[in-house]
Order: sequence, then C-alpha cells, then structure tokens
Amino acid sequence: TAMMLPIILGILRAMANLRSQEAGGEASSYATGSMLFIAYAASIGGIGTPIGTVPNLIGIGMIDRLLGIKITFFTWMLLGLPLVIVMYLILFFLIKGLYPTQSTGMGGLREYLTAEKQALGGWSRGQMNVLIAFAIMISLWLLPGFIALFEGAEGPLYKLYSRILPEGVVAIIGVSFLFFLPTNWKQKEFTLSWPQASRIDWGTILLFGGGLSLGSMVFSTRLAEVMGQKIIGLTGAQSLWSITAVAALSALILTEFTSNTAAANMIIPVFVAVSKTAGVSGIPPALGACLACSLGFMLPVSTPPNAIVYGTGLVPITRMIKTGIILDIFGLCAIVLMLRLLCPLLGLL
Repeated sequence: TAMMLPIILGILRAMANLRSQEAGGEASSYATGSMLFIAYAASIGGIGTPIGTVPNLIGIGMIDRLLGIKITFFTWMLLGLPLVIVMYLILFFLIKGLYPTQSTGMGGLREYLTAEKQALGGWSRGQMNVLIAFAIMISLWLLPGFIALFEGAEGPLYKLYSRILPEGVVAIIGVSFLFFLPTNWKQKEFTLSWPQASRIDWGTILLFGGGLSLGSMVFSTRLAEVMGQKIIGLTGAQSLWSITAVAALSALILTEFTSNTAAANMIIPVFVAVSKTAGVSGIPPALGACLACSLGFMLPVSTPPNAIVYGTGLVPITRMIKTGIILDIFGLCAIVLMLRLLCPLLGLL
C-alpha cells in the first residue's frame, strides 16, 4: 500500500480526478474508489502466500503445533491463490460499480507515466541483488511442494528436505545472501548492512512468537476447550462447515476492531478446541479463522492499509464502512465456499 499510494496519487493528479475543480471540493468518486481499491487489494493479496501477512504464519504455526499437520508453502498457495483471484474479481466489480470514473479522457496520464518511467532509470545493482535473493527464497520454499507431488509427503526425499531446509532456515539463507552480494565491490559496500538490519521491527517478530506461545498455553490449559463449549452452546454449530463459518465470522468481527495478529492468536486455538469437542477436523475452522483475519475492510483501524489510505483525506469514513461491509460479506462467503471446495482436494480434512 505504501508503495502503490504515491503512484496512484500521481495518476489521479494526471487525470485531473483527484479533487473537483472547486476549492475545498470533496474527493471525486473515482479517487475514493482508487484509494479503497489499493488498500483492499493489499489485504486480499496477502492471503495468497504464507508470507503475505502475519495471520497466515500464525495459522500455519498453530495448525502444526496444535494439530500436528504441516502445511507447506506450495500447499498454502494452492489454497490461497484461487481465493485471491475470486476476491479480487469481487473487489474489482464492487469498486467499479460503486465508484465509477467521472472522466472519459486520459488527460496527461500517458505523459506522466512516461516521465516517471524515465526517472526510474535502469536496474541498480542493489535491486538486482534483492531480486536474486528473493528468487532463491521462493524457489526453496516451493521445492518441497513439488517433491511431495511426485513422492508424497511421506517420501524420504521430502522428509530429508523438510528437516534440513524448513521455511525458517530458507528465510535466513535469503537474508544472508544480502549481506554478501555486493553493490560496490571496490568500496566493500553490500546490499544489506548490519545498521540497516538492526532497524528491523523486532517487536513484530516477538509479537508473532509470543502469540504462538499464548495460543499453545490457551490450548494446553484447556481454556480454549471451555470457551469452545460455550461457543457451541451459543451458536448451535456442530458440523464441520458450520463451525468453520462461525470461526470465520468471529475472526472477521474481532479483526475489525483490533489487529489481525491479535485476532488470529485469540480465535484460532479456540476453534481448534471447538472442533475437537465436536469431533470434527480442526483444519478448516483454523484456516477459516486465519483467512478471515485478512478481511478487515470496514474501519481505518482494521488494517494498516486502511489507515494509510484514510490518512490521505480522500476516503470519507462513511464510504469505507459502506464498501467494507459489502466486501466483508462477500469475502466471508468466498472463504467458506473455497475451503469447502479445496480442503478435500488438498487433503486438509
């Protein structure tokens, strides 16, 4: 969102659609729609891979810890990417319908894009190094999924690879490359230096690790089981897919008013316990809660992308709430339906 925002603002200015010609005029419908589009698309796109957003990693970690089921990078993509495509199409037609463009002319858009492209220049050495490291990481993350396609998850090669190169080790390898790939060999300058690395938001990493530990404790102390029994009593959900729907709805409501990381840490272990109490698989409810944590579309506080675009002053709060509620409803239905379709196909039951 932070990268796309200045690009979209520049395009809107070039199209003379940023604000009405009158001083102090309201943001144009097209400008509001564009802001909401990039915010919501960022949240939806994060669903596609395990590293797209923190709740994905929390969900994978808790399913591994609490259920003993390991979801690979490749398996998650087989589940997440179809959902991203469906959600993107819903988003596109929703924004197109609610926020139509008020201008048919392209204005100075072509000239603006040409000037911006020329200003970028060619690829720098640092950019190429980051691309190399990123390609290596993605390849190593996807490789075990391809191995499993040929010999299964119980094959010796798959087990050996998973033991030697788990996802965490691959991430460390990719970052380590940045310390050794030079940008200027003569001056001993490298892509990543320790002063740059030390500015990483370590608090987020500690929050992620602490959340996994908290979820395990909620489960092991049977607090999640007690909460799960109360939820079953209140909702009457007993079947696998009714529990999955309630899990996704609970996560969606909670993530609208708190961070999606906190919502995932609180909701997932509870519904794993609910599933065990009901005697059904805990994987779809855990995935439903995990994925729904990326659907905070209604308020600026729901997700960082929402807050960023709201800060531009181009998105009235009433329009964000109206659009967000509609997209939340469609998103909730899409998650449950896609899980119902894909979980049996991917062996996640």
